[in-house]
Amino acid sequence: MLIKDIKELLDAEFLAGYEYAEREVNAAFGCDLMSDVLAFVDDKVVLLTGLTNPQVIRTAEMLDLNAIVFVRGKIPPKEVIDLANEMKIVLLATNHTLYTACGILFSNGLKGITIGGVEG
Repeated sequence: MLIKDIKELLDAEFLAGYEYAEREVNAAFGCDLMSDVLAFVDDKVVLLTGLTNPQVIRTAEMLDLNAIVFVRGKIPPKEVIDLANEMKIVLLATNHTLYTACGILFSNGLKGITIGGVEG
């Protein structure tokens, strides 16, 4: 799935990286614990989260994530958006809850990551 498809499905807005809308995403992961993201996620994954701090961007950079979707209408501070632009990470914002946003993506064919042989 392309990032631009995720934007449309979630009725989201670009906060950063709109020029990378054609990037491919292979899976999604919804989480507010960056330790879980570090433990289970690899590249070409979109992260859905309610956290809006710089650690989310740093985590995405470490794992080479394609995009972050902020849920529940949350908008990160300007310095977080600037950091994402610097790191070439796409940021989207949606008013959907984490549960609903993940469900929309899953029901439209974007699978979750696999943890120990079980789709998460």
